[in-house]
Amino acid sequence: MENKGIGFFEKYLSVWVLLCMVIGIFIGKYIPEIPLFLGRFEYANVSIPIAILIWLMIYPMMMKVDFQSIRNVTKNPKGLFVTWVVNWLIKPFSMYIVASFFFFVVFQGVISNELAVNYLAGAVLLGAAPCTAMVFVWSHLTNGDPAYTVVQVASNDLIILVAFTPIVAFLLGMSGIVIPFDTLLLSVVLFVVVPLIGGVLTRIFVVKKKGTVYFEQTFLSKFDHVTIIGLLITLVCLFAFQADVILENPIHILLIAIPLIIQTCFIFIVAYMGSKLLGLPHNISAPAAMIGASNFFELAVAVAISLFGASSPVALATIVGVLVEVPVMLFLVRMTNKTKHWF
Repeated sequence: MENKGIGFFEKYLSVWVLLCMVIGIFIGKYIPEIPLFLGRFEYANVSIPIAILIWLMIYPMMMKVDFQSIRNVTKNPKGLFVTWVVNWLIKPFSMYIVASFFFFVVFQGVISNELAVNYLAGAVLLGAAPCTAMVFVWSHLTNGDPAYTVVQVASNDLIILVAFTPIVAFLLGMSGIVIPFDTLLLSVVLFVVVPLIGGVLTRIFVVKKKGTVYFEQTFLSKFDHVTIIGLLITLVCLFAFQADVILENPIHILLIAIPLIIQTCFIFIVAYMGSKLLGLPHNISAPAAMIGASNFFELAVAVAISLFGASSPVALATIVGVLVEVPVMLFLVRMTNKTKHWF
């Protein structure tokens, strides 16, 4: 698949998120009838309007992943090993350690223990979900191998199906949060398996009818802004639900952002330097590092909402992940391009 450079909406995603925060808080504070009305449409603690918006976010991403590319895994497995080890054996646990240190030690006198536990849960959800969609943008901006990036992303999406639930359940259990395993599994089914199947079936159907070129160059472009628009509308709703919490504790946005940024940079260094030590070329090393550093924040937000509710501190923590991701990743892209001569 031909990758495009970062688009206008994606480039200024953090600006849009800030605008959504302002709009959402305004609605929650001065028009509380709106979040109260939306809160009436729930099933099994899942907000139906937000669930629909989340499907709009995730479904276009799943269509972009060509799972047939998995057959190319054996051609150069080292880059995949880096991706798998960093994302599933290091990242979730280092996120837990970094976030725990800041929330329970550094910020001990600023936030309550209950809030620390909830913010840690949100960080864990982010750390256990490696990026799926934006990686194609980061790969393009670092001149990554597009075909290999597809394999890296596709393999991670398959691993999410089996690894995300037990890792999150284990780390949340260590945090003192008891989560019914079936509830967490249901969240993954709703927000990964269903859109994944939908995306795969759509890809197969359209390619069979119109061909691969039409699918990748024409059909996918119809959904270019669906994910971003769905994300922004979702954030307006979430910030409306979170209005009172944010207005009472505005400094908490910064407190949550600090460990998330540090964790992102740490994982990037581990994956990037690990790839260098293994002798991988830059066009494989860069995407491997980007996948590890960035998060599938749409999934994290979805699971946080379904497990804890749209107005929970856990959901707020995952939203902060959206806020900081783009500027941090653009900084890492610049660092990657400046160090290309290392490889």
